Amino acid sequence: MNKKKTLKIGIVMDPIQLIKIEKDSSFAILLEAQKRNHQIHYIEMNDLYLKKNQAYARTRFIKIQKKIKNHFNFIQEQNISLNELDVILMRKDPPFNMEFIYATYILERAEKNGVLIINKPKSLRDCNEKIFASLFDKFTPDTLVTRNISQMYNFWKKYKDVIIKPLDNMGGTNVFRIKENDTNFLVISEIMTNYEKKYCMIQSYLPSVKYGDKRILIINGKVIPWCVARIPKKDETRANIAAGGKAQIKKLDEKDWEIANYLSPILKEKGLIFVGLDIIGDKLTEINVTSPTCICEIELNINISITGMLMDYIENQIY
Repeated sequence: MNKKKTLKIGIVMDPIQLIKIEKDSSFAILLEAQKRNHQIHYIEMNDLYLKKNQAYARTRFIKIQKKIKNHFNFIQEQNISLNELDVILMRKDPPFNMEFIYATYILERAEKNGVLIINKPKSLRDCNEKIFASLFDKFTPDTLVTRNISQMYNFWKKYKDVIIKPLDNMGGTNVFRIKENDTNFLVISEIMTNYEKKYCMIQSYLPSVKYGDKRILIINGKVIPWCVARIPKKDETRANIAAGGKAQIKKLDEKDWEIANYLSPILKEKGLIFVGLDIIGDKLTEINVTSPTCICEIELNINISITGMLMDYIENQIY
């Protein structure tokens, strides 16, 4: 058997010195790539640039290890054309702002020259994690996207218990629950819309969140049969682990499979190779395409290698 070549793998991510390695999915992916002897080019957003219609980056070779506070070492720095890389993983966390959009334009230049980009830059732009889910309204809770406070007020009065969240953030940041007769409705809606200058999403509250906000992972259209159910802590609306939620590993139920199997070919066709679905009860609430998490929690408890599946896909596309 011929020895597989060493791949040049770029990863665009947040500063690696700030991550929690026991929970960080990007770190888990890099560990798998390193185990397979691939060359890892570490890139931050500030490192990307365009010059003479070509995409470039300052990259640093990186070696990593599972040691808290001593988990990485930069080996060498260079400025290269992104065309020299075999694959680039776009793993920058939200906010999903114009700077993120600009980065996808740069990555798209490399993609046009044959570099595999995960996830596809155009689809990262097209598929806002909150609004994209609303396309599949037969699976979602009743939803309104608006910056009109009067519309928000009418929605709240109809459902009496709602969740309001921004369209561009993650981890439960700036997510509010407004119950019936809450005197804070106006101030929350003013803040969330910046006085009707910014869109946000308002959804009917799902009481089943107390049983867990499930994160279901999909790799190249293949649904992982185990999910992470994030259980909110007492007196907390948000189930996100970043907001103190407790992770439980569960098998997918019948409704989970129905939603995931419906979406998986659509995601695959769009070049969304690594995706995380958020499901509360039997309702789809978000489709995470920028930097899905929860690999570590599943791999720690279940004998499955999600990172291995992702690296297998990458290798099969390039070899």
